Amino acid sequence: MTETTKTHVILLACGSFNPITKGHIQMFERARDYLHKTGRFIVIGGIVSPVHDSYGKTGLVSSRHRLTMCQLAVQSSDWIRVDPWECYQDTWQTTCSVLEHHRDLMKRVTGCILSNVNTPSITPVIGQPQNESSQNIYQNNNNSVSSKPTAAKILGKVGESLSRICCVRPPMERFTFVDENANLGTVMRYEEIELRILLLCGSDLLESFCIPGLWNEADMEVIVGEFGIVVVPRDGADPERIMNHSSILRKYKNNILVVKDDSNHPMSVVSSTKSRLALQHGDGHVVDYLCQPVIDYILKSQLYINASG
Repeated sequence: MTETTKTHVILLACGSFNPITKGHIQMFERARDYLHKTGRFIVIGGIVSPVHDSYGKTGLVSSRHRLTMCQLAVQSSDWIRVDPWECYQDTWQTTCSVLEHHRDLMKRVTGCILSNVNTPSITPVIGQPQNESSQNIYQNNNNSVSSKPTAAKILGKVGESLSRICCVRPPMERFTFVDENANLGTVMRYEEIELRILLLCGSDLLESFCIPGLWNEADMEVIVGEFGIVVVPRDGADPERIMNHSSILRKYKNNILVVKDDSNHPMSVVSSTKSRLALQHGDGHVVDYLCQPVIDYILKSQLYINASG
């Protein structure tokens, strides 16, 4: 498959990230490596979206701290970003609404309608000619065929735009360049690509779908049926067995991509809970769970030092 016929993917991980661990970062890396190996996908970005403070989880530290720790954890990555939108809403957001927000944001930034698993053959057009006087970050002033942007170049610009939005809370005027009918060019022809946002999660989150009453079934239909999920196995869990315990997961089994790599990956047993316990007990193994900048921030801010968080 050529670059433009492969599905371009943004991986979105939602969660407490209390704190973010090496396991979380490795989850992104393992998922990207696996999707690339299938030959069907190109992962162009990863988004970490920490949950809102009103989620109400015991020991959940302020989003101010969690956002900072997430930013420190991905500061050396050239493709994973932290997005504060979920934290800055008035109240807790469902995973479904977070996915829909990022789908709509990408639509505005790229000027295209993102595909989903129900419309895989309808690829969006990146850039639609508007009026010739408009200027924007994707404008080609030469209008020459030789400088026609490739999908990779356009998506690179998309990544730059997203990186400006992510990682800090932007003032509203920063969004003025985003237009619902984004003009990404005038005379040029743009390549067509398929672009999707997939929920990235561990097998523990997948297993939570099987708990009666925990998830809204309509939301599950949208998450699995429209967006799709990439699952990274954790703690020896068997995603295939988990899927058989939910009628919705069975129904949309083809939309669930299970990462098949080293099932005994050392990061598969790392968790935020273990990290907090190690911090409370002064366990030196915390360096195996958390990156050093995050540990330094936790110690400086005196987080998780006692059982109350």
